[in-house]
Amino acid sequence: MSGPEGKAPEPAKPSEKDPGAVPETVPAWKAVLQGLGPRGLALKIGAPVLALLISLAITAALLRITGADPVSSIQSMIDYGTTENSIVDIINRATRYYLSAVAVAIGFRMALLNIGVDGQYRLAAFLAAALGGALTLPAPFGQMLVIIAAMLIGGLWAAIAGVLKVTRGVSEVLSTIMLNAIATGLIAYLLNDKRLAEVRPGSNNVATPQIPSDGRVGPLNGFLSSIGIDLPGQVYGLLPLAIVVGVVFWVVINRTRFGFDLKVSGLSPSAARASGVSARRMIVITMVASGAVAGLIGMPELLGASYEYSLNFPAGLGFTGITVALLGRNHPAGIALAALLFAFLDQTSDVLQEVDVPKEIVGVMQGVVVLTVVIVYELMRRWEIRLQQRTVADELATGHDLARESAGSAS
Repeated sequence: MSGPEGKAPEPAKPSEKDPGAVPETVPAWKAVLQGLGPRGLALKIGAPVLALLISLAITAALLRITGADPVSSIQSMIDYGTTENSIVDIINRATRYYLSAVAVAIGFRMALLNIGVDGQYRLAAFLAAALGGALTLPAPFGQMLVIIAAMLIGGLWAAIAGVLKVTRGVSEVLSTIMLNAIATGLIAYLLNDKRLAEVRPGSNNVATPQIPSDGRVGPLNGFLSSIGIDLPGQVYGLLPLAIVVGVVFWVVINRTRFGFDLKVSGLSPSAARASGVSARRMIVITMVASGAVAGLIGMPELLGASYEYSLNFPAGLGFTGITVALLGRNHPAGIALAALLFAFLDQTSDVLQEVDVPKEIVGVMQGVVVLTVVIVYELMRRWEIRLQQRTVADELATGHDLARESAGSAS
């Protein structure tokens, strides 16, 4: 219908207070901040900072109890840990810890506790080392063969626990603990000069045949030197592989349908079934994926330093991965920081003996850090739930959407 001058009336602009109005487009980073809000930022940033401060205070008190000066002890650790040689060792340790923690975190995302990461990576490293030492292939096929074999072995070993859980109802905690013991027995049986190993001349050490030069992965020092970073030691050449694993883990969990199905299956199997997702199948897939990543834990050391599996091969990394994953809140970035922290503490433990402090105090410090972080996060989670309940109650009482109004005022 035309107006008095024969022109169609302009459409009414949506009111700012009109609930049906189309909101203006906001940048992604601003939407994220608005979604978090002040309370969300406090939880994400304040909780770990508070936990580390509390753990530092407790550690200082423990050092004082042992008769040591906390300030000088911590300063000695920092001075030693920031030397160039220590930085290389910390990076290498953190690479192994990171892969171990990601393997554990995959299970955590579906409420599965994969205690068997330790046995999975050791068995995978041993059999992959035996395979790599027996075959000579040109690069990069030799490296790819060992890495893929380790992932397959780790995934298959972890699949046993997944199948037992979905078919017989066996807890993955119990089955993976027993599989650790079985893996240890298998390695002890096969790591023999009459089977898959050989005795090193001049020592009592037994090891698999060394992987030929074409199957090894060189250090990253050449690349680091090209960008102006010169380090005296050799940085693992498979460090980029650990970074790729973390990126893929984050993308799959947070940006794919599979990651959504995995989290839903862990939170509520009945809800997953109602949406057409087989929780039983997801359990097996998750355990296989966790075991496959566990198979990568020993690859940086095997292909980049030792070139063989021997009695001296690093052990116990699977259990360290559990604490690192807990400390990092199962997030790739948090896990990276936690891995660096644990690697720093491990590297600097020896220097404490120079100031008459037992090196075992480092183990106590690591436990204090983990317990403090877990307790603080639980308290913050309960505080967040209480605030959310209060907000909902206020909204019901006033009829206002306080969350939307708070986000609008923040913008």
